[in-house]
Amino acid sequence: MNTALLVSFVMTVAMAATPILLASLGELVAEKAGVLNLGVEGMMLIGAVTGFAAATLTGSAYLGLLAAMLGGVAVSLIFAGLTLGLSANQVATGLALTIFGTGASSLLGAPFVGRTIERLGPLLPADLAEHPLLRVVFGYDLLVYLSLGLTFAVAWWLKRTRPGLILRAVGESDSSARSIGYPVLAVRTAAVAFGGALAGLGGAYFSLELTPMWADRLTAGRGWIALALVVFASWRPLRLLAGAYLFGAVMTFELHAKASGFGLLPPEMLAMLPYLATILVLTLISIRPGRLSAAAPACLGKSFSPA
Repeated sequence: MNTALLVSFVMTVAMAATPILLASLGELVAEKAGVLNLGVEGMMLIGAVTGFAAATLTGSAYLGLLAAMLGGVAVSLIFAGLTLGLSANQVATGLALTIFGTGASSLLGAPFVGRTIERLGPLLPADLAEHPLLRVVFGYDLLVYLSLGLTFAVAWWLKRTRPGLILRAVGESDSSARSIGYPVLAVRTAAVAFGGALAGLGGAYFSLELTPMWADRLTAGRGWIALALVVFASWRPLRLLAGAYLFGAVMTFELHAKASGFGLLPPEMLAMLPYLATILVLTLISIRPGRLSAAAPACLGKSFSPA
């Protein structure tokens, strides 16, 4: 493998991992607060379509990113209202959110089908990335750097700050947290909104950078991979980073294998690789369920009544 091909592979891995890392990082924060939101795929689709529509209408990709975050937050607050305000079942509501996001994105995106847009492009000046090896460090767009920075920031915030410790306390024992005066529902609502914002950003990365156009179901199930990745990482942000790049490598292998005419496996089998890897990882995790259950927040998926 020559240098140019290796650089291309590494950069493609980073770009493929970015939307999954963003979405799974937001879900990790929500789950640390005790909320299981299975609507990540729906929020990503809403983010993808609102981001693309805003960028197309305004001519600014960065306004598109802002719109994607707001779209993700809006639908996540619907979920929060139903599950936290009305004590609806979190699993059923999350699945309904995915169905809603899929349908709403198809409806909202109908006028934009087939239209293209200019990519986000590298954040730093091109002079910094002239050499192939320097391109691996300086040749990415804003969201690649943002996703990496957020991962370390969330890891530090959860472990080293008072608000992070409060959020973890809410996820571990909501009744105890309430008894000492912490606003459980407010903390969980904020965590869900944060998850929605990052899922929206992850979705927008598809429509504004990876495939700068709109098409139905553009995220292709990546939201489900993000959900599995949180479990794979045992709810630890730095493991989440490693897992996202592992899945990014699997997806990149699929793309490079198709481009090079790799003939040992049919194209359909290559397209299945990321999802087969997800199933394999979850199967391996289930072999030792004790360690997994110990890592999960104790109140994950459980309703809380302030009364």
